[in-house]
Formats: sequence, structure tokens, C-alpha cells
Amino acid sequence: MTEDARQVPVLSPRRADSHKGDYGRALLIGGSRGMSGAIALCGMGSLRGGAGLVTVATPDCCLETVAGYEPCYMTVPLPCDAQGRMGREARTVLEPLIDQATAVGCGPGLGRSSELTQLVRWLFTSAKCPVVLDADGLNALADHPQGLADGAGPRIVTPHVGEFKRLVGRADRELEVLHKAAVDVAARHGLVVVLKHHRTFVTDGGRVAVNATGNPGMATGGAGDVLTGIIVALLCQGLPPWEAARLAVHVHGLAGDCAADALTQVAMTARDLVRYLPQAFAAVGRDA
Repeated sequence: MTEDARQVPVLSPRRADSHKGDYGRALLIGGSRGMSGAIALCGMGSLRGGAGLVTVATPDCCLETVAGYEPCYMTVPLPCDAQGRMGREARTVLEPLIDQATAVGCGPGLGRSSELTQLVRWLFTSAKCPVVLDADGLNALADHPQGLADGAGPRIVTPHVGEFKRLVGRADRELEVLHKAAVDVAARHGLVVVLKHHRTFVTDGGRVAVNATGNPGMATGGAGDVLTGIIVALLCQGLPPWEAARLAVHVHGLAGDCAADALTQVAMTARDLVRYLPQAFAAVGRDA
């Protein structure tokens, strides 16, 4: 099936007397030396997605770079190793932040190490709030023997095809086979799976949707990081995981279509997706 715009979930109108606390606390965990832009894009996506408060937790060595991208999110420094990746001591800093968060996103620009594998697994099995895993967060889960088992709360995973194959240990190339595997994984582990491709496939194990927005101009570094931020923002505003994933994928692709119309598919970048998110949300509101 493909999405009908009338079937895409929408956010409720904001109350006139509301304040930033009503729209949730987003915590985004990622970044490393040389990959600070990924978590910054995630933070920008979460801001444009409507989260009330956005905090980016990133290794101390790249905090000033991450903070310099955007003045509207907060940053928290995490202890880092010699390679500029967050180290095992980061857990002590993250624990109180996770307890305060409405939703968490983890993975953009994270990097790879045995310590990070354990850190991500700890997050997956202990955080009670919704958690969105992307990029190296997914690779960390793939490295762990228990993988996707034992999530402590709602979980959304957003792999591209290559990451999904590593995550579930499959070598299939046919999309139909991978879609069936995504449904099985989602049902078995109680997840929402967002399988990113030409027409992104979303499933919670019982329901499925194939997204109809987006274009090849979105095949550019950072696009998935923006999507992770949007999903977290919609969770922060009270949408359940299935609805948050579906709406996020739709508006993310729609922002890409707006950017391509204005800038061409060749010239657009991931930051342009953030720039055109307001138009995408406006269009969804008109279609509702």
C-alpha cells in the first residue's frame, strides 16, 4: 500500500496558552570528531519538527562545533576517548538526562567502538521513554548478540537497506523479502521499523505504509539524521510511535520535494530539508 495524504497522522493545533514544556524534551545523543554535523542536523530537524526543548549530548571535543551550528538547542558535553568518540563514562552524564527526556534519539555521527556498543545496548534496554535508533546506533545494536531484544520502552529503528541487513543478519536483495522481514522483526520485538529506500517502508508488525513523498535529491549525507530529529520531535508532542514515524517520513519527503522544486535535486543538501520543513508541515495541515 502507499500513503494517501488524508491518511497521514496530523498534530493537534497548539493551545493559545501553551508553553515550551507542553511540547516535550528531546534528547539527541551522537556526534564524534569529524562527524559533528550529523548530530547537529538531527538537532535542527527536531527543532523544526516542533519539540519544545532540544538538548544535544555530544563528545566534549566537538561540543563547540555542534553548538555553533544552531543557537536554539542546548548542548551537553560527554567524556570522550582519544579518537573523539564518547567513552564509557558518558553513561553517568546521560542517566539523568534520559530520566528527564520525553523522547531520545541516538546514533547520528556516533562512530563505532566496543564501548559505544555497550552504551547503546544499555540505552536500548533501560530507557523507559521512546527511543529512536539510527546510523551507528543501529550498527551498535547489530554488533551486540542480543540485538533488538529487550527494549525497555517504545522503540523506533530507522535503517537504510544496508543497515537493516546487518541488523537482522540477512543478505536478501529483493525489497519484497526485506519488507516481510521488517514486518516480522517489528512484530517479534514490538518495534516500529522505518526501512529507508526509494519508497520508505514503515511497519509496526501489524500495519504497513509505503511513503509516497521524496525524490532522488534526498540521496545526500545527513538526510537520515534530519529524519531522526523529526521523529523524536513528534514523539515529544505526544504522537504514538507508529503515527510519529509515519508523519515524520511523510513531511521529511515532502520537505525534500519542496527543496527540489526550488533548488533542483542535484543542488539540494540535507540542511535544505530543515529549511523547507515549514512548507511541508503547512501542506499537511491544508490536506488534513
